[in-house]
Amino acid sequence: MDLIEPTLDAFRLLFTGDPKLWRIIWTSLYCSTVAIALIAPFAIALGFLIAKVHFPGRRALVITVQGLLSFPTVVVGLTLYMLLSRQGPLGFLRLLFTPEAMIIGYMVIAFPVLVVFTLSSVQGADPRVYETARSLGAHKLMAAWTTLREVRFGVMASIFNGFGRVVSEVGCSIMIGGNIAGLTRNIPTAIALETSKGEFAQGIALGFVLIALALGINAVLSFIQGEGGMT
Repeated sequence: MDLIEPTLDAFRLLFTGDPKLWRIIWTSLYCSTVAIALIAPFAIALGFLIAKVHFPGRRALVITVQGLLSFPTVVVGLTLYMLLSRQGPLGFLRLLFTPEAMIIGYMVIAFPVLVVFTLSSVQGADPRVYETARSLGAHKLMAAWTTLREVRFGVMASIFNGFGRVVSEVGCSIMIGGNIAGLTRNIPTAIALETSKGEFAQGIALGFVLIALALGINAVLSFIQGEGGMT
Protein backbone atom coordinates (compact mmCIF):
# COMPACT_ATOMS: atom_id res chain seq x y z
CA MET A 1 0.00 0.00 0.00
CA ASP A 2 1.34 3.43 -0.96
CA LEU A 3 1.04 5.67 2.12
CA ILE A 4 2.99 8.61 0.78
CA GLU A 5 0.11 10.15 -1.18
CA PRO A 6 -2.49 9.72 1.63
CA THR A 7 -0.02 11.24 4.09
CA LEU A 8 0.55 14.26 1.86
CA ASP A 9 -3.22 14.60 1.47
CA ALA A 10 -3.52 14.44 5.27
CA PHE A 11 -1.18 17.41 5.67
CA ARG A 12 -3.14 19.31 3.03
CA LEU A 13 -6.36 18.72 4.96
CA LEU A 14 -4.76 19.93 8.17
CA PHE A 15 -3.11 23.04 6.84
CA THR A 16 -5.80 24.16 4.39
CA GLY A 17 -8.40 24.32 7.17
CA ASP A 18 -10.76 21.64 5.85
CA PRO A 19 -14.05 22.49 7.64
CA LYS A 20 -15.22 18.88 8.03
CA LEU A 21 -11.90 17.85 9.53
CA TRP A 22 -11.76 20.73 11.99
CA ARG A 23 -15.39 20.19 12.97
CA ILE A 24 -14.43 16.65 13.99
CA ILE A 25 -11.45 17.94 15.96
CA TRP A 26 -13.60 20.60 17.65
CA THR A 27 -16.21 17.99 18.67
CA SER A 28 -13.54 15.84 20.32
CA LEU A 29 -11.90 18.73 22.15
CA TYR A 30 -15.21 20.28 23.25
CA CYS A 31 -16.78 17.08 24.61
CA SER A 32 -13.57 15.94 26.31
CA THR A 33 -12.84 19.31 27.92
CA VAL A 34 -16.39 19.84 29.19
CA ALA A 35 -16.54 16.29 30.58
CA ILE A 36 -13.29 16.70 32.51
CA ALA A 37 -14.29 20.14 33.79
CA LEU A 38 -17.60 18.80 35.09
CA ILE A 39 -16.38 15.58 36.72
CA ALA A 40 -12.99 16.71 38.06
CA PRO A 41 -14.17 18.60 41.19
CA PHE A 42 -16.34 15.71 42.38
CA ALA A 43 -13.80 12.98 41.51
CA ILE A 44 -10.88 14.83 43.12
CA ALA A 45 -12.93 15.49 46.27
CA LEU A 46 -13.90 11.81 46.46
CA GLY A 47 -10.30 10.72 45.97
CA PHE A 48 -9.26 12.98 48.84
CA LEU A 49 -12.01 11.70 51.13
CA ILE A 50 -11.17 8.06 50.46
CA ALA A 51 -7.52 8.78 51.24
CA LYS A 52 -8.19 10.67 54.46
CA VAL A 53 -11.40 9.26 55.94
CA HIS A 54 -11.63 5.71 57.28
CA PHE A 55 -15.12 4.22 57.05
CA PRO A 56 -16.72 0.77 56.70
CA GLY A 57 -16.39 -0.53 53.15
CA ARG A 58 -13.52 1.81 52.32
CA ARG A 59 -11.27 -0.96 51.03
CA ALA A 60 -14.07 -2.39 48.89
CA LEU A 61 -14.70 1.06 47.43
CA VAL A 62 -11.00 1.48 46.60
CA ILE A 63 -10.91 -1.92 44.88
CA THR A 64 -14.08 -1.08 42.94
CA VAL A 65 -12.78 2.27 41.72
CA GLN A 66 -9.45 0.73 40.75
CA GLY A 67 -11.28 -2.02 38.89
CA LEU A 68 -13.23 0.57 36.93
CA LEU A 69 -9.94 1.75 35.39
CA SER A 70 -9.94 -1.33 33.17
CA PHE A 71 -13.70 -1.43 32.62
CA PRO A 72 -14.44 -1.76 28.86
CA THR A 73 -15.63 1.58 27.52
CA VAL A 74 -17.97 -0.13 25.08
CA VAL A 75 -19.81 -1.61 28.09
CA VAL A 76 -20.08 1.89 29.55
CA GLY A 77 -21.57 2.95 26.22
CA LEU A 78 -23.97 0.01 26.18
CA THR A 79 -25.17 0.77 29.71
CA LEU A 80 -25.73 4.43 28.91
CA TYR A 81 -27.43 3.48 25.64
CA MET A 82 -29.97 1.37 27.53
CA LEU A 83 -30.54 4.18 30.02
CA LEU A 84 -30.89 6.93 27.41
CA SER A 85 -32.80 5.07 24.69
CA ARG A 86 -36.47 5.82 24.20
CA GLN A 87 -37.43 2.68 26.12
CA GLY A 88 -34.91 3.42 28.88
CA PRO A 89 -35.62 5.18 32.20
CA LEU A 90 -33.89 8.36 30.99
CA GLY A 91 -35.28 8.27 27.47
CA PHE A 92 -37.47 11.30 28.14
CA LEU A 93 -34.31 13.44 28.21
CA ARG A 94 -33.72 12.69 24.50
CA LEU A 95 -29.96 12.78 24.92
CA LEU A 96 -29.04 9.71 22.88
CA PHE A 97 -26.88 10.49 19.83
CA THR A 98 -26.06 14.00 21.03
CA PRO A 99 -22.82 15.63 22.20
CA GLU A 100 -24.35 15.81 25.68
CA ALA A 101 -24.62 12.01 25.76
CA MET A 102 -20.96 11.74 24.78
CA ILE A 103 -20.03 14.15 27.56
CA ILE A 104 -21.88 11.98 30.08
CA GLY A 105 -20.06 8.91 28.78
CA TYR A 106 -16.71 10.67 28.99
CA MET A 107 -17.46 11.73 32.56
CA VAL A 108 -18.13 8.12 33.54
CA ILE A 109 -14.91 6.94 31.85
CA ALA A 110 -12.71 9.69 33.32
CA PHE A 111 -14.16 9.39 36.83
CA PRO A 112 -12.08 6.40 38.09
CA VAL A 113 -8.90 7.84 36.55
CA LEU A 114 -9.29 11.08 38.47
CA VAL A 115 -10.26 9.36 41.72
CA VAL A 116 -7.43 6.81 41.69
CA PHE A 117 -4.71 9.32 40.75
CA THR A 118 -5.89 11.75 43.44
CA LEU A 119 -6.17 8.97 46.01
CA SER A 120 -2.62 7.82 45.27
CA SER A 121 -1.25 11.37 45.40
CA VAL A 122 -2.92 12.23 48.72
CA GLN A 123 -1.83 8.94 50.30
CA GLY A 124 1.74 9.68 49.23
CA ALA A 125 1.69 13.16 50.74
CA ASP A 126 3.13 13.98 54.13
CA PRO A 127 0.17 13.58 56.55
CA ARG A 128 1.59 16.39 58.67
CA VAL A 129 0.49 18.91 56.03
CA TYR A 130 -3.19 18.34 56.77
CA GLU A 131 -2.62 17.96 60.52
CA THR A 132 -0.54 21.13 60.73
CA ALA A 133 -3.15 23.13 58.84
CA ARG A 134 -5.84 21.88 61.22
CA SER A 135 -3.73 22.63 64.30
CA LEU A 136 -3.24 26.19 63.08
CA GLY A 137 -6.99 26.67 63.03
CA ALA A 138 -7.76 25.96 59.38
CA HIS A 139 -11.23 24.67 58.56
CA LYS A 140 -11.42 21.12 57.21
CA LEU A 141 -12.03 22.42 53.69
CA MET A 142 -9.05 24.77 53.90
CA ALA A 143 -6.84 21.99 55.28
CA ALA A 144 -7.98 19.75 52.43
CA TRP A 145 -7.21 22.50 49.91
CA THR A 146 -3.75 22.92 51.45
CA THR A 147 -3.09 19.20 51.03
CA LEU A 148 -4.30 19.20 47.44
CA ARG A 149 -2.03 22.14 46.69
CA GLU A 150 0.85 20.12 48.11
CA VAL A 151 0.07 17.25 45.71
CA ARG A 152 -1.02 19.49 42.85
CA PHE A 153 1.24 17.79 40.33
CA GLY A 154 -0.40 14.43 41.00
CA VAL A 155 -3.84 16.03 40.72
CA MET A 156 -2.88 17.71 37.45
CA ALA A 157 -1.57 14.36 36.20
CA SER A 158 -4.98 12.85 36.96
CA ILE A 159 -6.71 15.58 34.94
CA PHE A 160 -4.36 15.24 31.97
CA ASN A 161 -4.58 11.45 32.01
CA GLY A 162 -8.35 11.59 32.25
CA PHE A 163 -8.47 13.93 29.27
CA GLY A 164 -6.12 11.70 27.30
CA ARG A 165 -8.29 8.66 28.01
CA VAL A 166 -11.54 10.20 26.84
CA VAL A 167 -10.24 12.13 23.82
CA SER A 168 -9.04 8.86 22.26
CA GLU A 169 -12.05 6.75 23.30
CA VAL A 170 -14.00 4.89 20.58
CA GLY A 171 -16.46 2.33 21.92
CA CYS A 172 -18.61 4.55 24.12
CA SER A 173 -18.59 7.36 21.54
CA ILE A 174 -20.04 5.15 18.84
CA MET A 175 -22.64 3.57 21.15
CA ILE A 176 -24.18 6.77 22.49
CA GLY A 177 -22.96 9.35 19.97
CA GLY A 178 -23.81 7.48 16.79
CA ASN A 179 -20.88 8.93 14.80
CA ILE A 180 -23.18 11.50 13.17
CA ALA A 181 -21.35 13.80 10.74
CA GLY A 182 -21.27 17.40 11.92
CA LEU A 183 -22.75 16.54 15.31
CA THR A 184 -21.15 13.63 17.20
CA ARG A 185 -18.39 12.43 14.89
CA ASN A 186 -15.14 12.81 16.80
CA ILE A 187 -11.50 12.00 16.10
CA PRO A 188 -11.43 8.27 17.05
CA THR A 189 -14.76 7.39 15.42
CA ALA A 190 -13.85 9.32 12.26
CA ILE A 191 -10.54 7.46 12.03
CA ALA A 192 -12.34 4.12 12.35
CA LEU A 193 -14.94 5.12 9.74
CA GLU A 194 -12.54 6.54 7.15
CA THR A 195 -10.13 3.65 7.48
CA SER A 196 -12.93 1.11 7.04
CA LYS A 197 -13.89 2.90 3.80
CA GLY A 198 -10.31 2.79 2.56
CA GLU A 199 -9.99 6.60 2.69
CA PHE A 200 -6.80 7.05 4.66
CA ALA A 201 -6.05 10.76 4.23
CA GLN A 202 -8.52 12.02 6.82
CA GLY A 203 -7.72 9.14 9.15
CA ILE A 204 -4.01 9.89 8.98
CA ALA A 205 -4.63 13.61 9.54
CA LEU A 206 -6.72 12.90 12.63
CA GLY A 207 -4.14 10.40 13.82
CA PHE A 208 -1.54 13.16 13.68
CA VAL A 209 -3.86 15.34 15.76
CA LEU A 210 -4.20 12.64 18.43
CA ILE A 211 -0.43 12.17 18.52
CA ALA A 212 0.05 15.93 18.81
CA LEU A 213 -2.46 16.07 21.67
CA ALA A 214 -0.73 13.22 23.51
CA LEU A 215 2.69 14.81 23.13
CA GLY A 216 1.33 18.25 23.99
CA ILE A 217 -0.36 17.02 27.18
CA ASN A 218 2.84 15.33 28.34
CA ALA A 219 4.93 18.36 27.42
CA VAL A 220 2.66 20.73 29.36
CA LEU A 221 2.63 18.46 32.42
CA SER A 222 6.42 18.05 32.32
CA PHE A 223 6.86 21.81 31.98
CA ILE A 224 4.56 22.53 34.92
CA GLN A 225 6.30 19.94 37.08
CA GLY A 226 9.68 21.35 36.08
CA GLU A 227 8.59 24.88 36.94
CA GLY A 228 7.24 23.66 40.26
CA GLY A 229 10.47 21.90 41.04
CA MET A 230 12.44 25.13 40.56
CA THR A 231 10.26 27.13 42.96
